[in-house]
Amino acid sequence: MSTDPDLLYSEEEEALRAAVRDLLTDHCDAAGVLARAETDTPYDPALWKSLADGMGLAGLLVPEEWGGQGATHREAAVVLEELGRFVAPVPYLTSAVVATEALLACAGEGTGGTGEAGEIEAAVGLLARLASGRTIGVLAVPLHLGADAAHPAVRVENGALHGEVTGVADAAVADVLLVPAQDGALYAVDAGDATVTPQVSLDLTRPLAEVALDGARASRLGRAESAVRRALRAAAGLLASEQLGIADWALTETVAYLKERKQFNRPVGGFQALKHRLAQVWLEVVHLRAAARAAADALATGEDTDVTTAVAQAYAAPAAVHAVEEALQLHGGIGMTWEHPVHLYLKRAKADSIAYGTAGAHREALAALVDLRPPA
Repeated sequence: MSTDPDLLYSEEEEALRAAVRDLLTDHCDAAGVLARAETDTPYDPALWKSLADGMGLAGLLVPEEWGGQGATHREAAVVLEELGRFVAPVPYLTSAVVATEALLACAGEGTGGTGEAGEIEAAVGLLARLASGRTIGVLAVPLHLGADAAHPAVRVENGALHGEVTGVADAAVADVLLVPAQDGALYAVDAGDATVTPQVSLDLTRPLAEVALDGARASRLGRAESAVRRALRAAAGLLASEQLGIADWALTETVAYLKERKQFNRPVGGFQALKHRLAQVWLEVVHLRAAARAAADALATGEDTDVTTAVAQAYAAPAAVHAVEEALQLHGGIGMTWEHPVHLYLKRAKADSIAYGTAGAHREALAALVDLRPPA
């Protein structure tokens, strides 16, 4: 029986938000993120250790019996909101959500895994390593692909993998790569057995890379199709929460700035035209919050997941980009400088707008799901 989604935050979720925000406030300031983005190592391993190992956030989606926290997508969404608010350079989405969801599909999560007993055992063991935060896993699929899109698969020859996959997010920091192969299976590959080459990427805080495999040794985990689809669907649904954090930051910072900035001896925020623009952004952020919370709740309960995820991503991408574009413009000249962090948020929002399926792709998927196809 279908129930209405719970869009409100529980007391536990608000407490989790406060704890994550306090940690990020102390260890993820904008100047530090920008300084890292200008180097060859944009990731912050100390911050990741604090989040994943210290707070146990890497294992939120992993059942307790497999070494995780046994939480739900609702809690993971709260974490992603805060990570988006700080554009934190950590592989939470790619490892603690995408790779974890793929492994949960292989392990079966109590429903009988997608592979043989040995494969399920291997998936469970890898889940425990990811949940500890000491191992980072990345699904070797291009960042722009949605759950229903065809994904590249590498060749299997004599038990070894051969081929290349481009546009893989966070591959440079991965310890383990989860690689779909042409035989229909998902394999685990030690990142040291692959050649990872950085690619030019718009978002400096979530770099892309090409993964090349030339006879890499691999362990079979289960069927790739169901694992990849589950992982990318969860990624799209929870990405909306990261986009919410980005948009909410943009609105909050812009309002604060316009209250302080003066022109003609009065605060700029007092001008009616700017009030109207901010009011529009506020409405979009409110709607985005509802869509993101609905997607997180649907993933947690398993009800109307495909439809709710498609709705969230169809709305989230343009809303987040618009919020940061307005922030950039309304900050005036200072917003155009490299030293101001708004460009980091704009690049993350633009990169997120094509991650795990574009808004247009999700609208097309939604039309098919609810039988609203365009006229022939």
